Amino acid sequence: MTNTTLSTVSDALAAIVEAAAPSVLQVQGRRRPASGVVFSADAVLTTVRAIGRDDGLRVRRHDGETFDAELAGWDPSTGIAVLRAAGLGIEPARQSTAPPRVGHVGVAVARSWSNAVTASAGIIAIIGGPLATGRRQSIEQVLRTTAPMHDGFAGGAFIDASGAVAGITTASAIRGLGVVIPASIAWRAASDVVKHGRPRRGYLGVAGQPVQLAERQQGGSGHDRGLLIVGITPGGPADAAALLIGDVLIEFDGQPVSAPDDLLDLLTTDRVGRAVKGRLLRAGTAHDVSVTVAERPA
Repeated sequence: MTNTTLSTVSDALAAIVEAAAPSVLQVQGRRRPASGVVFSADAVLTTVRAIGRDDGLRVRRHDGETFDAELAGWDPSTGIAVLRAAGLGIEPARQSTAPPRVGHVGVAVARSWSNAVTASAGIIAIIGGPLATGRRQSIEQVLRTTAPMHDGFAGGAFIDASGAVAGITTASAIRGLGVVIPASIAWRAASDVVKHGRPRRGYLGVAGQPVQLAERQQGGSGHDRGLLIVGITPGGPADAAALLIGDVLIEFDGQPVSAPDDLLDLLTTDRVGRAVKGRLLRAGTAHDVSVTVAERPA
């Protein structure tokens, strides 16, 4: 690479950081500030780790002006939180629509304790998931990057080569690689919080337990494990779809199911209100069913 080429690449990276910087705010909610990304005219997308508490919150704009903020809600599966702050006057960050790929260059952009822009470049080293985030909670996909990040990067932006936000930085690491929540997941979680005050979770109205299936019980399905339905809520989605106690659910929306957590992880916001195809075993015979996912009662 010639010096001219290196200078061009360097200038390009500096330019996209400069363009993205105004939409990255300082979040003041704990002893040391972290970061957030302007999601809409009066909403800031960040992480639970970045805020640390749910009162006394403030956000600081790139020009130093500070605004009172309140927690609109958060998603326990992803750790994404949304703050409300009136009068920000900042153009919302642009979400990347390009699918992330291993090897893509990205730049983590955040605010330092003094509110200065801080950046860290790297590549997407691994795209993986699901990643357990708590009891019966997981995030379906995470990016892991070589860009080094300190604690102040929590809630910051991970921008792609076009300057769009490809993910939200967490300041967490797995085996030395920084963890980034993909923008598609972060935006979806934030949208749910903005609209409903909380993430919507799907609901089928079943109780189940894992079961090991002998070959003669598999009905030619190729599944040796499933979720044995031991209870059905009257009037719930499963009841309406004519599921029966004793059925063994082996697939849901094309994904294998062998434990209650598997099903819970698949009852995501985007499936609420949808008729979803399931596959089950009944008396050793495979059947396809269609279940309309309801919203889990509060």
